[in-house]
Amino acid sequence: MPERLIEIPCEVGTSGHRPVILGFAPAKLLFALSFADVLNEDTRQGYQRRFNEKHSLDFRKYIHEPNSTTIPLTFNLRPRTDNGWRLHEVGPGKAILQIEPTAGKVMVQVDCQHRLGFLDNVEISLPFMSFLNLDQHAEMEIFSVINSKAKGLNNSLLDFHAAAMATDLGKDRPELFVALQLNSNSESPWYQQLDLGGKSTSGLRRRASLRTMQKAIKKFLTQSRIMRSKTPESVAETVISFWAAVATVLPDQWKSPRAFLINKGIGVYALMSIAADLYSESHGQPCDKRFYVAKLAEFLPDVDWRSAGPMKGLGGLGGVPSAVAMIRQARSKRALKVVANG
Repeated sequence: MPERLIEIPCEVGTSGHRPVILGFAPAKLLFALSFADVLNEDTRQGYQRRFNEKHSLDFRKYIHEPNSTTIPLTFNLRPRTDNGWRLHEVGPGKAILQIEPTAGKVMVQVDCQHRLGFLDNVEISLPFMSFLNLDQHAEMEIFSVINSKAKGLNNSLLDFHAAAMATDLGKDRPELFVALQLNSNSESPWYQQLDLGGKSTSGLRRRASLRTMQKAIKKFLTQSRIMRSKTPESVAETVISFWAAVATVLPDQWKSPRAFLINKGIGVYALMSIAADLYSESHGQPCDKRFYVAKLAEFLPDVDWRSAGPMKGLGGLGGVPSAVAMIRQARSKRALKVVANG
């Protein structure tokens, strides 16, 4: 016997300037019909944050309490060519959402993945609102607006959204453009090792967040003034060359990010300041990997990069000037030794 058509009575209206439906359904049915489009950092598909089990379990416990409630869960019914879902109007402002039993998960969880995450066997009725026929780009815009101030939302994920929606990222947000190039260029030592706020098969190897890197690059752009004469693409090549040189000069430290600080926030910020120093001193020389290796090899190994070393406790932007001063001091000492021996 064929499975029965799934039918949910709804009100039809608008939310702002977009058509929506409003309805009520058991939590387990909404769970079965929907999915969260979590960002896959490897394929760059999706746009939502990683699933947080604690948040979801907290809501599961809460919704079973007496007098518990929630604002409507927010979905989107994406366009389909197979008629997997359809609205059947039954009167003014009223319709029935009809879903074919073989259609699978037809609704995207625009703002409710943590509320629904562990409600797969819960009968409690929940209110929901669903947009109609939005594409992924429109969903992403709405998700960003809803969650831009949300506690716990990864800033790097918001940066990824900004990049995906930008018309000319290199011009509008060069620091973000360069940071993303560091993560996506296979020649970069940071290749697929920046945390974008989604999920990735290389998750255990990620060293720093996209937000940290782009803030460090923004400081580099300001200090070096490189954008006055270089395109965003050229700047990205320069920054990749610098970090490739760091990984070459400090191979043991680069391979052990937990034991050393070159990949931590303090190291990223401080080293990008040193990159600006060296670029400003290049006087027209090509700032390629060979250039940076020759410069960094003179002093960078003299710096104590251990997590338990002298830079311990210099976390946050407030400690960056002190870390930069330590590195510059090591460079000055090496220069004095060279002069004295000469």
